Amino acid sequence: MKTRDKILLSSLELFNERGERNITTNHIAAHLAISPGNLYYHFRNKSDIIYEIFQEYEKLVDYYLDIPEDRAITLEDLTFYLESVFDGLWSYRFFHRDLEYLLDSDPRLRQDYREFTNRCLAAIDRIFGKLAEGGIIAPQPAELRSAMSLNVWLVITNWMAFLKTAHAADAQANLTLTELKQGIYQVLTLELPYLTPEYRERVLALREKYRPTLPETTEQSGVRLNAVGGVA
Repeated sequence: MKTRDKILLSSLELFNERGERNITTNHIAAHLAISPGNLYYHFRNKSDIIYEIFQEYEKLVDYYLDIPEDRAITLEDLTFYLESVFDGLWSYRFFHRDLEYLLDSDPRLRQDYREFTNRCLAAIDRIFGKLAEGGIIAPQPAELRSAMSLNVWLVITNWMAFLKTAHAADAQANLTLTELKQGIYQVLTLELPYLTPEYRERVLALREKYRPTLPETTEQSGVRLNAVGGVA
């Protein structure tokens, strides 16, 4: 593997494990057992490393959200899209943990992220259209489909931040991939009002696989909230 690629891979690993703000270029160089000068030969600064990591993340998500044009999509397709997107979130989790700071720190990144968001929203909109073609959800007007797409995007990109605050009582607790993928439960919950009768039970069964197991924080009048979006 080339030194440049090793720098990107090690940076991503360190950012994910310790947080981007806690890692300097010296940390990265020491982790790789190379001199800081060798690192600077490939990247001018940490911002350039982060920017290139984001470009790799963009390519990954764009690949995952390559929606077929010649057919409707199936429930299996939908599961693949959701699993893949949350896998991508996990692999690049440092980015969404500190998104606002990173975007404010680099105008290039801010512009690219805006374009990335627009592409993702368009892809989600197409997925809803294809789900309607497949008879999984009822067809929706363009305006409603656009609003649904935005809501899905907000859940996906903010689920990690929610988990961070939900587990605030245990500052040492580490996020797991299983917890992150429980955000799929929330995405599927948004789709429940639009499901056709033929697919409702199948989607409910799929949703149940991702039911959140968050710490119980509220108990009022004998009603226990066991999961976001549901009362047990």
